[in-house]
Amino acid sequence: MRQELMSLPKTLADDVAKNLVMVAKLLDDEPERAYEYSRVALRLASRVAAVREAAGFASYGVAKYAEALAEFRAARRMTGSVDLWPVMADCERGMGRPERALAMAGEPEVQKLDRAGQVEMRLVAAGARRDMGQTDAAVVTLQSPELASQSVQPWTARLRYAYADALLAVGREDEAREWFAKALEADQGGTTDASDRLAELDGVEFVDALAPEEPEDEPEPEDEPEAELEVEDEPKLVEDESDVEDEPAGAPEASAESDDLESDDLKKEVDEGDGR
Repeated sequence: MRQELMSLPKTLADDVAKNLVMVAKLLDDEPERAYEYSRVALRLASRVAAVREAAGFASYGVAKYAEALAEFRAARRMTGSVDLWPVMADCERGMGRPERALAMAGEPEVQKLDRAGQVEMRLVAAGARRDMGQTDAAVVTLQSPELASQSVQPWTARLRYAYADALLAVGREDEAREWFAKALEADQGGTTDASDRLAELDGVEFVDALAPEEPEDEPEPEDEPEAELEVEDEPKLVEDESDVEDEPAGAPEASAESDDLESDDLKKEVDEGDGR
C-alpha cells in the first residue's frame, strides 16, 4: 500500500493514509464510521487499488454488498490478483444471488488461491448451498482435508464452526455438539460464539452478573377502610325526661295536702270553741 501511495503528492498521500488507518481501526467495532472514512479516502484517491479494496471491505461491513462488489472488482482489475475472489462471491450471496456465488466457486480463479483463500471459498460455497435450501450438500461441501486436520490454523475455528452449524441444520445434533466443541478449542481469539452454541445445546443459560437487577414489582397496597370516627353521645342535661314532666304535676298535689291540713286544724279549733 505504501508504494501505491507514493505515486500521490506527499500531502495528499498523508491524508489518504490517515483515512485508511481509521478504516482498519474501526472496521470491526464501528463499521459505520469506518465506511465514512473510506468514502473520504475514495474521493481523494480513487485510482489507488488499496483505497478501492479498503472501500470494498468498509461497504461489506455495513452490508452494502453492491458497492462492495464494485470496489472489489475495481481493485482486482488494477492488481490482477485473485485474493478477493471469495469475498466477491460472498457479495453475490449478500445480494440474494447464491447461484452466482456457487458458480464462482467452480471457476479457475479458485485454483490460484492460497490455502486460506480456498478454505474461505469453501465456506462461501457451503453458505450458498444453504441459501438455496441444499443443507445436505452444504455438509458435504465443508468436508475437506482442512476440516480433518488436527493442526490449528487461522481458519480452523470458523471452518469447524460452519461444519457444526451445517450438521445441526440437518438434525445431526450429537455430531454438531462435537464439532462446536472442536471449534471452541481452536478459537483462540473468540471469533465465534461456539461456547454459546454448546451451552444452548446443553440447555445451559448464562446470567450476566454485571447486569443490574430489575426491581421486583411491589404489590399495590390495598385500600384500608377508613376508620369510623366514634362520636360520643352528647351529655344529656336531664337523665330522665319523666322527672321534668312530673315535677310540675307534683307541685299542685303538695299544695292540696297543705290546704287539707289547714282545714282540719281550723275544724278542731271550732269544735273546741263549741265545747266550751
